[in-house]
Formats: sequence, C-alpha cells, structure tokens
Amino acid sequence: MTKNLDDRNTHKTSNRVSGLWPVFSYVRPYRWALVATLASLVAAAGATLAIGQALRRMVDHGFSTNGEAYLDQYFLALLGVVALLAGASFARSYCVAWLGERVISDIRSSVYGHIVSLSPAFFELTRTGEVLSRLTTDTTLIQTVVGTGLSVALRNILLFCGGLVLLIVTSPKLAGLTLVVVPVVVVPLVLFGRRVRHLSRRNQDRVADMGAHAEQSINAIRTVQAFGREVLDRSQYTETVEAAFKAATQHARARSYLVAVVILLVFGAVDGVLWIGAKDVISGSMSGGELAAFVFYAVIVAGSVGALSEIYGDIQRAAGAAERLFELLNTKTAVSIPKHPAPLPSPPFGRISFKQVTFQYPARPEKTVLFDFNLCVGEGERIALVGPSGSGKTTVFQLLMRYYDCEKGVVSFDDVDVRTTDLADLRKRIALVPQEPVIFATDAMENIRYGDPDASDAEVKAAAQIAQALEFIEGFPDGFRTPLGERGVQLSGGQRQRIAIARAILCDPAVLLLDEATSALDAESESMVQEALETVMSGRTTIIIAHRLATVLKADRIVVVENGCIVASGKHDDLIAEDGLYARLAALQFDLGSLGEFKNSRSTLS
Repeated sequence: MTKNLDDRNTHKTSNRVSGLWPVFSYVRPYRWALVATLASLVAAAGATLAIGQALRRMVDHGFSTNGEAYLDQYFLALLGVVALLAGASFARSYCVAWLGERVISDIRSSVYGHIVSLSPAFFELTRTGEVLSRLTTDTTLIQTVVGTGLSVALRNILLFCGGLVLLIVTSPKLAGLTLVVVPVVVVPLVLFGRRVRHLSRRNQDRVADMGAHAEQSINAIRTVQAFGREVLDRSQYTETVEAAFKAATQHARARSYLVAVVILLVFGAVDGVLWIGAKDVISGSMSGGELAAFVFYAVIVAGSVGALSEIYGDIQRAAGAAERLFELLNTKTAVSIPKHPAPLPSPPFGRISFKQVTFQYPARPEKTVLFDFNLCVGEGERIALVGPSGSGKTTVFQLLMRYYDCEKGVVSFDDVDVRTTDLADLRKRIALVPQEPVIFATDAMENIRYGDPDASDAEVKAAAQIAQALEFIEGFPDGFRTPLGERGVQLSGGQRQRIAIARAILCDPAVLLLDEATSALDAESESMVQEALETVMSGRTTIIIAHRLATVLKADRIVVVENGCIVASGKHDDLIAEDGLYARLAALQFDLGSLGEFKNSRSTLS
C-alpha cells in the first residue's frame, strides 16, 4: 500500500539537518569535484587568515622608524595573498556551482523516473500538485544549498576554526574572554533554528497547496468557465496564496530574528573584548600589531558565526525539502517487479485468464469492485464487456495492464501470472485505446510515435493511414509536424481517437483493449473510427467495453458484468432471449424505447 503524502498534519520531522544526508549519495560519483572544492576552500580560508599575520607585521614593523625597507615587501606579500585568495575563490565558486547543478539534475532525474514507475494507486491518494511541488520547489531549495550554501558553510567553519586558533595564539587572554560568549550565541541559534525549520516545512506545504489548486483549475479550465466559477475559483486561490504568504512571512520573521539576535550577541561581545584589548595596548602588555591582528581575526570569527547562523536557516529549509523529496523517492510502488521475472511466450498468443479474482481499489478498500471474477479469452477472440457503470469493466483492463494487483486470484497472460513476469514486457504486448485518449503537447508525428519510439516516419504515416488519420493530419499547415496543442485542443474528438488508434497500431500489440472508444463521438466520426478499429482488431485478441450496439453485435462473445461478477455470457440473440440484465441494458443503452420494441427489432439489427 502506498503512503499518502498529502497527510502532512501527522507527519513528523526531526529537528536536525540529517535530512540532507541522502543527498550526499548523489555527490559520491563526483568525488573529484568535491576534492577540488575542498582544496579550494582550504586555500581560500588559509589565504584569508594569512592576511591577519601580514597586517600584524605591517603595524609592528612596517610603520616603525626603520621599517621603510620592509614596507614594500609586506605589501607585495599581501598582494600575493590576495591573488591566491582570488584564484581559490574562483575555483571554489565554479566547482561548487558545477557540483550543485550536476547533483540536483541527477536527483530530479531519479525522482521523476521513480514517480512514473509508481502504480496508479499512489496517484489516487496523492495530489499531482503536491508531487510537482516536490519535484520543482523542493529540488530548487536543495540546489541552493548544495550549489552555494554548503560551500559558504564550510568556508565559514574553516575561517571560524582557523581564526579561533590564531586568536588564541595572538592573545590567550582575549581569546578566553571571546570563548565565554560562544554559549550565549549557540543557545539562541539552536532554539530559533528549530522554529525556523518548523516554519520552513509549513511554508513549503502551503506553496504545494497553492500549486495543487492552480494545477487542478487550469486542467479543468473549460469546466470552470462553463459553470461560471472563475470568481469563486479566484477567491479560493487567493486564500491559498494568502496562506502561503502568511507562512512565508512567519518563516522570514523567525529567520530575521535569528540573524539579528546572533549578530547583536556576537558583535556586542567582540566590542567588549576589544575594549579590554585596547587597555592592554595602552598599558604595554600587547603590541598594536597584535591588537590589529586580533581585531581582524575577531571580525573573521564573528562574521563566520553570523554567516553560519544565516546559512543554518537555509540548510534547515533544504533539509526539510530533502526529507519531503526522499520521502517521495522512497515510496514503494504497490506493483513490484520480481527479481527473476518469468518469460512470456514469443511471439505472443494473446490468451487472457482471470481466475477467482477479488479486488478493491486502495482509495476505497471498503468496496469490492471484482468478486470471484472468472474470465477466459482465447487467442484472437473478440470479447465485449457490457454492464452498468461501476460494475467493474474498466477494472478488468486495469488488472490486465497490472496497474494494480488483485488481493485474491490470478490474472494470467499467455498462461503466465502477470505478477511473476516483467512489467514492461507485459505492457508492450497490450495496447489501450481509452474513451478520452491522451494527446501530448507535441506534433502529430511524435504523438503517434509514442506507441513505438523506434518507428520510422514511414511507419508512423502507415499507422496513421490504417487509423483513417492520414488525410486530416496532412491537411494541417505543417502536416505531421503541426503541434496539436495542450491535450490536443486543436483536434476534434474523432481525430483524437484516430491518433490514439494509430498509436496502438504502431506498437503492434497482441491484445487490444478498447474502453468505450466510440461512445463520445458523433455518427460520422464513429463510422470512421469504427472502420479503423475493424482493421486493428483483425487477428488480435480484443476486449471491448461497449455501449454501442454495432460494436456489441460484432463481438464473438458478450460478457455481462454486474457488481463485480459475470452474470451472463454468450451471443447477442441468446442473451436477449434470456430476458435478463443484458436485455434491459440493451433496451436502455442502445436507444430503443422499450424492451419489447428492442426484441421486435433485434432481427433487423442483427
């Protein structure tokens, strides 16, 4: 069973930055970049700290009466240190940026690849907007930290440690006084950091809510406008925006408090320590150069602590994003592939078997959709599934395609249990033409080629011709290279169906599944689509969910499904003669006014 990622009110996260640890598994393949980054970090930190020693010597010796001879040397040495710092900073900046972009690209690819491998059961329980938020917003947060934040943090840690050592070397007394204030700084850092992390997580959740609402409305824009819901939808979206704004400002306020408090405490303490140092210079217990160096290192240490306090908030925010992202990446699919899958016969026969299958959808575990369902379809047989809505017809397709696994029973393809075979091998032998086909926002050529990515242009055009789609596609301004728009908005219903049929033809399946493929079409479009389907169905095992009489009459066998069970099976005339569910459905769904009228006219229709 997949986990509901939207159930975030009960989700608990740690108050540590350990959520980022899984990210480093993506850094491992690029050790050379990491080594180069660390080397440049050390060089840059060393060069920065060396400036303090140069400053000490200049004050103590360069400004003395006989120090003119050394002054030029000190400034030249200082220039060399600065040049080293510039070069090391360039190397650090570039290596970190490259590493951040490379790692986040790998993470995005991994997450997307995992998402598309999850079974539909996952998407029943999780909003698409939530998934997209994790794939975009959360990865951007991680990219910021990996690309710059961690580098800044490491640089400041090195400066803090090196500066602290040099503070002690320069003046143990003043360094001791400086260390006294460290706990005063660390305690608010930890306390405020926890608050910042909590608010960061809530901010990201509100952003996900905002994206989910917008995605849902935009995908259903025609319905929104048809019911005049623009104003109400705008109002609801504004509420989610305001909630996201409130969460963001609360996060910003807490983070600002954190920075302000740390800066106040750090620089206030430094001010007090330097006051004591100035008195020591006056008394002659330390030189002016030592105090200048101590001031420089104190500023370095204080600046490092201030920078760390600020970047700590970013790191915590990224840790929250990483937890959300790897929670998604670690979600197990409800449909798993065995380590050693059983091979399917080649070439395929197209035999299908359902034996005592019982199934409930994960989102509705209390409702049994199929119960003790038994169905066998022979090679090349054409079966029509008929029954009222919700009787389980589409579920038969879902289980055969192995979008889900049944709780009880066995679904077999060519006498092999579908749970024991390779998922990709199974699905490439089956083609589905749904009632509402998916058209991608690309051209007609690529939409049809989706059925077989290796197909040539000539094969794509041949499939379009069989599907009765060649004429209208070639009538487009750029022919097969004409973009079809988002979800195929430039096509009619019949044209979309014929594109879907051409796609199915191209993958050359052993089994064809037709889910009410002509139910939403007008008479002329239906006639053309039906003609295309006849060509495709020839010689292939076909299962049809049908609401049209013409489709039913041409089936080798009609299977009547009610409440998840097969209640009747046979030829059209035999089922009508039984005067059962099929006869009643036929009278209603085939637009004949009454059962008696249907019976009287069945010979003509047959």
